[in-house]
Amino acid sequence: MTKTDKNKLEKIIRVDQAGERGAIKIYEGQLLALNTIIKNDNLKKLIEEMKDHEKEHLDFFNKEIRKRNIKPTKLMPLWDLLGIGLGFGSAIMGKKATMLCTASVEEVIDGHYKNQINQLNSDEKLLKEKIKKFRNDEIHHKNIAYDNGAQKEGIYLILDKIIKTGSKIAINLSEKI
Repeated sequence: MTKTDKNKLEKIIRVDQAGERGAIKIYEGQLLALNTIIKNDNLKKLIEEMKDHEKEHLDFFNKEIRKRNIKPTKLMPLWDLLGIGLGFGSAIMGKKATMLCTASVEEVIDGHYKNQINQLNSDEKLLKEKIKKFRNDEIHHKNIAYDNGAQKEGIYLILDKIIKTGSKIAINLSEKI
C-alpha cells in the first residue's frame, strides 16, 4: 500500500476548504441580491438548498484542516470578497446568469475532484470517499443549474469562460499560497 504524499494531501485539503468556502460566498452574494434587489423566491430556495450542501462539505474540510494541522490558504479574504461579488453580480444579471455561475463553477470542480480522487491512495480511504460524495453533490448542482436556465449562448458563453478561468486560477493559487 503506497502512502499518499503529505504535501499532496495538504494541497488537496487546503484548496478544497477554500473552494467550498468560495462556493458558499458565491451563494451568499446571490442571496444578498435576491433578498434586496431581485425578487425570485423559487430561485432563492434553490440557492439556499445548494448552499446547505456546500456547508456540509466545508465542515468536513474545516475538520481536516484542524485535525491534520494544515494552514488554510492566505488568500481566503480575497476569495471571500470575489465570491460574494461574483454571486451578487451574477444574480443581478438574472436567473440565467445565476444558474450559469453555478454550472460553470461546478464543471470546473467536477474535473478538479475527479483528478484528486485519482491522486489519493488507499491510505486515504475516508478522504477519497468524501471527495467522491462531494463530487456527486457538485454534479447534481450543475444539473440543477442547467434544468433551471443555465446556458452558454451569446454573452453567457463569455461569462462561462470568465468564471471557469477565475475558478482555475483560484484553485492553482490556493494550492500554493
